[in-house]
Amino acid sequence: MTKITAYKDSGAENGTVEVNDAIFGIEPNNNVITDAVIMQRASLRQGTHDVKNRSEVRGGGKKPWRQKGTGRARQGSIRSPQWVGGGVVFGPTPRSYSYHLPKKVSRLALKSVLSQKAADGNLIVIDSISYDKPSTKSFAQLLNKLGADKALVVVEDGNDNVALSARNIDKVTVVAPEGVNVLDVINAKKLVVTQAALSKIEEVLG
Repeated sequence: MTKITAYKDSGAENGTVEVNDAIFGIEPNNNVITDAVIMQRASLRQGTHDVKNRSEVRGGGKKPWRQKGTGRARQGSIRSPQWVGGGVVFGPTPRSYSYHLPKKVSRLALKSVLSQKAADGNLIVIDSISYDKPSTKSFAQLLNKLGADKALVVVEDGNDNVALSARNIDKVTVVAPEGVNVLDVINAKKLVVTQAALSKIEEVLG
């Protein structure tokens, strides 16, 4: 079991906490991390791009000239693709780019980025974070003491005041343990996890 420095909600050190080596102590697999990032970024694409094919372009209902006898090439519509203003052939249409990796691959990718954060000393475990009401100032001061200005903060379910406190803080994201994902972990410089959230992560990934 790897030992990580624990902190109080005041930002002061509070001994150490053991983390599961099967989750926070494996050799990162860069290939599956790449696959997971590409998958997540693909899923974020809106896919709303669209062009009009010849059946969707306005006009062109009348044959421009008779079939024979004009000396010109036969034409059926001025909205055919070869005409200016005509429809587009094989253009993009709305679609979903999302897909899923095998469950074992996704879990390995998440374990890899968590292990990398722990190995780099960028995993911060805090006893708890709780506020009676949202307080952006208090939360920002805590993150400043922890040196986590660009951070992914993982708190237990139901801790809504922490999420509300972080809404106006740039480069800080708050998620529940079930919402931890590869892209957010990579984008964050520090990973701040409460004891309760850490137990939940280890329970899910263990």
